[in-house]
Amino acid sequence: MTHRHILTTAAATATLLALITGTAAAATAPATASAQLRSSKRICAVAAAGFAACQARVVTNGWVLHPMATTGPTGYTPAQLRKVYGVAGFTSTAKIAIVDAYAHPNAAADLAVYRQQFGLGTANLTQVNQSGGTTLPGGDTGWGQEEMLDLEMASAICPACSILYVGANSASFNDLAAAVNTAAGQGAKVISNSYGGREFATETSLAAAYSHPGVAITVSSGDSAYGAQAPAAFNTVTAVGGTTLKLKADGTRNTETVWSGAGSGCSAYIGKPSFQSANGVTACSNKRAIADVSAVADPATGVAVYDTYGSTGGLNWYVFGGTSVAAPIVGAIYALGSTAGVPTANAYASRSSLFDVTSGSNGRCNRVGAVVCTAGPGWDGPSGNGTPNGNLAPF
Repeated sequence: MTHRHILTTAAATATLLALITGTAAAATAPATASAQLRSSKRICAVAAAGFAACQARVVTNGWVLHPMATTGPTGYTPAQLRKVYGVAGFTSTAKIAIVDAYAHPNAAADLAVYRQQFGLGTANLTQVNQSGGTTLPGGDTGWGQEEMLDLEMASAICPACSILYVGANSASFNDLAAAVNTAAGQGAKVISNSYGGREFATETSLAAAYSHPGVAITVSSGDSAYGAQAPAAFNTVTAVGGTTLKLKADGTRNTETVWSGAGSGCSAYIGKPSFQSANGVTACSNKRAIADVSAVADPATGVAVYDTYGSTGGLNWYVFGGTSVAAPIVGAIYALGSTAGVPTANAYASRSSLFDVTSGSNGRCNRVGAVVCTAGPGWDGPSGNGTPNGNLAPF
């Protein structure tokens, strides 16, 4: 297994925090214009063929690119996320499943600290392996941090939801697909998947694992800008893109634009779903266009995450970004709603209840049309139909 140790110094951290936030401990207002000074790096290696990589990025200090670890939270908080996406008044006890590879050895304890920090109450957490058994697979630092990010974002949006973690034996597409089937078999209403890899010719053989009637399945669109990935390309899932989200002093949305790293594109192997063709999405001709909806993903306007796996010196708070943030946020909002069946189609039919992201780009894609990588009114590749905007109608 891969184990990466996090090295930092309190002095470097304090200096960087001052540059980013304008204070030494600005836990409630991290996303100012100066937040663009933040650098970040991926926490999982690029995946080999047949394998997926987690889609999270951790904010680093600008000098030696070590993760920026602090003694307290500095990224967006649960209250901020619920307020800006308009779900503060909603609650649910639905079951949300998080599927990742491997298993974080301190997951339950770390989640308890996160929830206590933000007054979210005690977690209803169950952890199983890809077969549904209680013997969890071994740990991996990068995937372990991904797991904590996912568990904490689900908790942030839906504190009363029960959470099921299903750890795949490896990051292979086959093992991850088996874990998704187990999550559905154990009664999850929502299954969040914050991983992906390049498409491959036989990917349709795994599509059935991501199709379960009555279950909403969210998948990160990717963190490498323009270019389709699986399983986000499957037409039974909600492919979740990413944004740069800046808040006003009162916690309401100031601006929300396309994050330059958000994945988008045209599937090479999956046909266009009816919910796209029937709602005017002509991009990608007869192939699946990515993404469907989006949420915050830019590490420069990232979220607070607590994680002890591989950290040192009691510096256990990080700021994370990537579409790994967006997928569980949207999944948890789905859990707050009551729509039966796959809800993705509703995000196309009820666009007016979403915040339309109309500026920003993730690259140049002239061959298939700028809309696949450049935001504008209506659907676009990086942000889909937009972000949650205080109305659960599409969900």
